[in-house]
Amino acid sequence: MKRLFDIDPWKIKTKQLDNENKRLQESLTSLGNGYMGMRGNFEESYSGDTHIGTYLAGVWYPDKTRVGWWKIGYPEYFGKVINATQLIPVDIYVDEHKVDLAVDTVKDFSINLDMKQGILYRQFVWYQGETEILFHFKRYVSIVRKELAVIEISAEVLTGEAEIRFEPKLDGDVENEDSNYEEKFWLGIDQGVGEKSYLTTKTVDNPFGIEQFTVTTMMQTLKSEGYQEYKQEGHHLLVSESFSYNMKAGETAKLSKLVSVITSRDIEPAKQKETAAAVLNSAIEAGVEKVEKEHIEAWADRWHKADVKIEGDDESQQGIRFNIFQLFSTYYGEDSRLNIGPKGFTGEKYGGATYWDTEAYILPMYLSVADEEVARQLIEYRYQQLPGAYHNAKQQGLKGALYPMVTFNGIECHNEWEITFEEIHRNGTIAYAIYNYTNYTGNDEYLLNQGIDVLMAISRFWADRVHYSKRNEAYMIHGVTGPNEYENNINNNWYTNTMATWTLRYTLETLEKLSPAKQEELKVTEDEKKVWQDIVNQMYYPYDEELGVFVQHDGFLDKDLRDTSTLDPEERPINQHWSWDKILRSPFIKQADVLQGFYYLNHEFSLEEKERNFAFYEPMTVHESSLSASIHSVLAAELGKQEKAFEMYARTARLDLDNYNNDTEDGLHITSMSGGWLAIVQGFAGMRTAFDTLSFRPFCPQNWQQYTFKVKYRERLLDINVTKEAVSITLQEGESLSLLLYDEKIQLTDTISRPIQKQEKNTAL
Repeated sequence: MKRLFDIDPWKIKTKQLDNENKRLQESLTSLGNGYMGMRGNFEESYSGDTHIGTYLAGVWYPDKTRVGWWKIGYPEYFGKVINATQLIPVDIYVDEHKVDLAVDTVKDFSINLDMKQGILYRQFVWYQGETEILFHFKRYVSIVRKELAVIEISAEVLTGEAEIRFEPKLDGDVENEDSNYEEKFWLGIDQGVGEKSYLTTKTVDNPFGIEQFTVTTMMQTLKSEGYQEYKQEGHHLLVSESFSYNMKAGETAKLSKLVSVITSRDIEPAKQKETAAAVLNSAIEAGVEKVEKEHIEAWADRWHKADVKIEGDDESQQGIRFNIFQLFSTYYGEDSRLNIGPKGFTGEKYGGATYWDTEAYILPMYLSVADEEVARQLIEYRYQQLPGAYHNAKQQGLKGALYPMVTFNGIECHNEWEITFEEIHRNGTIAYAIYNYTNYTGNDEYLLNQGIDVLMAISRFWADRVHYSKRNEAYMIHGVTGPNEYENNINNNWYTNTMATWTLRYTLETLEKLSPAKQEELKVTEDEKKVWQDIVNQMYYPYDEELGVFVQHDGFLDKDLRDTSTLDPEERPINQHWSWDKILRSPFIKQADVLQGFYYLNHEFSLEEKERNFAFYEPMTVHESSLSASIHSVLAAELGKQEKAFEMYARTARLDLDNYNNDTEDGLHITSMSGGWLAIVQGFAGMRTAFDTLSFRPFCPQNWQQYTFKVKYRERLLDINVTKEAVSITLQEGESLSLLLYDEKIQLTDTISRPIQKQEKNTAL
């Protein structure tokens, strides 16, 4: 665990300039607005180790797959988010010395990401000889004007005198750290320097027929009085301006750099300069004060709907707000063409593409904290990419549709065989997301019109992917990787087999609700449905009678089974210290696997089954996936294991803030950031929805005084407050609602309160 920042309920702040952990600081102070974002790089030059990154939503490049031995079925390219024109740089010179915090001496340094406002602040005092200068920085990307970024800098001479020069730049000469062939991805198309300086770039050509993206980045600098100005023509992929000030003690120079970014996803290249200028003109006409005010007010509205308030534990409070802030900075549902990449706008790892994480972990939260249209767009995204899923299955010689492990456009673009082509359980999660949306909203219109197309395609894939074992008289699925990626190419992963048959069951149930015309459109036959039902009836599920547990996969119990307490702490995380061979032979589990099935299909298993399987698998789990802790927290809470539930909450909510897995310098774990919310709402508060009924079974963690959260549910807004003594639920918006509280049926019309019921640990075993 490594903690760089102070504990504060609303801020990510420190007074330490930590050059050794600069990349970690950059990740943790990243900003975004769903359209664009950047790591927490410094505006001024920094010559030390750094990962400079600015990323644009939906702008990517198909990097040619690089493997030593090509196998049939490999995707031709690895899709990746690409580093875009750097829009924040402002080189600073003092008497011709270039300010550089990697080597310069400074004091009174501070950096502060204000999550309530969505603004990053920084300051320091630079000094040399008798000259001291206080520099202030402010930066945000507007969530009201999505194409706009604002950078404000001021320099106040405290002692002595100096010539200070600011050089705002747009730098398109960028590269990706994860480029396969160390090539760069942008070509310079056009540039200009003037009142509005701009740079237009285009992604380099590719041989795969993937569109090339054109981006125009334009800046206009607003300056304080009393300056001398000259402009310098930029060279290839760079434009810059220069503003000089001769200053004495007590004088201040200020600069506001407004930047607009326009991409060919929305505006054709010929109109980009005009559009970029219009964005800047609108902001300047409104005034930088109003632009900032509207941005802060928009964040206030988001927090009003989704804030989780915790009293008695500022570490927990900071953690959950950091998660919500970074999630909303990455995606807020404005564009149905977009999804949520594992690193968002904070880094390049995992290619910045869409994984199954969205449906598994993000959708459940967004169903409760945003308007229904947001969740609808997330499942529509997969419907739009159904043709790509058909293509992926065909590439593997299979019928139906295989949704990709990694994608921008529906086509698989990742080439780790044991993950990409064996981790087919993701198909089950895509199907489950349709059920989750329908079950939570009570709206089956999508299910019966678009969702069923997806379910049919996935079911046809499962029916072709299974095989019948005559010796065992059962259907089986061989050669897979389950959610536990520390096991590859195994047979009969219990979770995969379970989700395959659940998908077939759900599809068969849905078919019964369709109109004859829709059934005819789907070309489903009675024979096909009989085959699916036969697979459901005769699927093989590994199970051990003596232990009373579902076995993760064939052969798992033959391992040297031991829990994580036997590991040397110096060798953790094991994925950074052990060979892959050693990991695969070990019994250690990366993340919830069997337990992922209990989380999804919670109402289909008894409390005793959950208890036995949790007690068996959790002690062997190293939680080295960011997706692991939240699932364990929710299940532990249900089982009355409150200490374990809170331990797992702390791990998921502060995974990046405390750098639990020693990998946050690569970027934040955005798609696991719903984990803290899930642990609180589904775990501590016990929220479930099944059989058209919302239910709660809350408790208050030991070191909290109380917590409060809101949920949207079927056109209603509920406010839930939990203390150590009582729980109250208030209907803030919408019609009266019937729900269950500790299994008591209640008709909610305004506010109801009940005493907290003490959880009894399960003694049935």
